[in-house]
Amino acid sequence: SLATPFDHEGNLYKTKVRHNVERWNRAGLSGYAVCGPAGESVHLSFEEKCELFSLVAEAAAPGRLLIAGCVAESVRETVALANRAAASGYQAAMALTPHHDRSLLSRAGSQALYFRAVADQAKIPVILHNRPQATGIDIAAETVALLSEHPNIIAINEGSDDPEKVSRIIRGAKPGFQVLCGILGVRPRPRF
Repeated sequence: SLATPFDHEGNLYKTKVRHNVERWNRAGLSGYAVCGPAGESVHLSFEEKCELFSLVAEAAAPGRLLIAGCVAESVRETVALANRAAASGYQAAMALTPHHDRSLLSRAGSQALYFRAVADQAKIPVILHNRPQATGIDIAAETVALLSEHPNIIAINEGSDDPEKVSRIIRGAKPGFQVLCGILGVRPRPRF
């Protein structure tokens, strides 16, 4: 996930964005996640996110995978971000669970409805992003398995610290569904 540079006035530092991507191109990375849910995206406006998508796409070396962090509280804005990213050449959109109304979105049915609505309208494949330590909402392994059946939902970036849950997701999801582990915590070993 790329960090977003800002200038001393708090605006996108466009020259630095291009400079950073050009340097990362030489590092042999296979792609870039832009506006990732774990980064600065919550501090960017819709237009700033779209501008950042364009800046990175223009500077990225040919063949690099581009993933757009489409973090918003509504289906409409999440889809709008995904489709703007698609127009800039992105291959996937990463969607975070909305968390303004935790009581509603904590329910599996509401989560499935939200992500299906996004995937139905997005012009690029969707990657679920589960980050319960930030949202206060955890997507159950069974819900992920159900969502993996949607033809436009291709993966999950699982950010919980539960290795057993990751195993349940892998066992329950359809073949070919990708499970990425973003923030699995390291549990200390007991000392004797």
